[in-house]
Amino acid sequence: MEKKKIILDCDPGIDDALALMLVLSSPELEVLGITTVSGNVPANLGADNALRVLRFMGRLDIPVYCGAETPLVCDYVSAQDTHGEDGLGESRIPAVQETAWHTGAVDFILHTLRTTPDLTIVAIGPLTNLAWALRKDKSAFQNLNRLVSMGGNYKSYGNCSPVAEYNYWCDPDAANEVFQNLGSPIHMIGLDVTRQIVLTPNILEYMHILNPQVAEFVRKITRFYFDFHWKQEGIIGCVINDPLAVAYMVNPDFCHGFDAYTAIETAGLCKGQSVVDAKNFWNRKPNSHVLTQTDPIAFMTMFLSRICGKEPDQIQKVLPQIMVGGRES
Repeated sequence: MEKKKIILDCDPGIDDALALMLVLSSPELEVLGITTVSGNVPANLGADNALRVLRFMGRLDIPVYCGAETPLVCDYVSAQDTHGEDGLGESRIPAVQETAWHTGAVDFILHTLRTTPDLTIVAIGPLTNLAWALRKDKSAFQNLNRLVSMGGNYKSYGNCSPVAEYNYWCDPDAANEVFQNLGSPIHMIGLDVTRQIVLTPNILEYMHILNPQVAEFVRKITRFYFDFHWKQEGIIGCVINDPLAVAYMVNPDFCHGFDAYTAIETAGLCKGQSVVDAKNFWNRKPNSHVLTQTDPIAFMTMFLSRICGKEPDQIQKVLPQIMVGGRES
């Protein structure tokens, strides 16, 4: 089996950590490197957290590159109120001493694009690194197979304003530059689909049966997330946005949607809003594939079987007994 070569561009972040665990548990993927950007947490703290997850997964051989520290134009506002000051739910997991991260995420992305045909980039944080890469050398993106971006929303309400999803709100100028200049459609995994992916206490308890070590790590980093979601949205559990982008990249059948031209509002009351021209009012060539439908049980079966190292058949039988419907969008 020929593996898909990928870069994971992220801002770890609790759900980023879960996405990284899924990436590393997926035999279809070859991770060439991890790049971090300021989003949920500052880029350097995100790089530290990526190393923490790599150590837990036994994959410190994968290089980590720290990237953009601030958005292109607007002031940086982290999401540490959601993810904890340490970015991993106040779990206080010890720092990695065995190796260190590198600087130069943008240069790493460009070098890898130039030398790796059919590279896939999975971007689960703000798009600042990719905007800088496009500014420096747009031609390198000719080797890009696909960009999958966890961000935005079509009909779902926002998660940091009435209309905006956090990754695009954090750096709307970068998001809009990438949408307008990439040259190929961005696969947008937004809140319309990710809000349906909820890690509940029942699922976490089931994980303790499947793999106690993995379940305990997940419990440590998500407890804070559970509390935040209950206080802010009345959800028993937590929405785990980013792993769905990884699952979709492995198997596009996990989500379905439509092609459309999309622009990101960069300022004002609607800063960060992803404006999807579903009815083609602007008569512009589609620059995005907007995902609107997913299968939460199929996703969770894949997620649990892979990170817990179990066969999916039994999990698929149990999940309908303990899963509830996703959050209404």
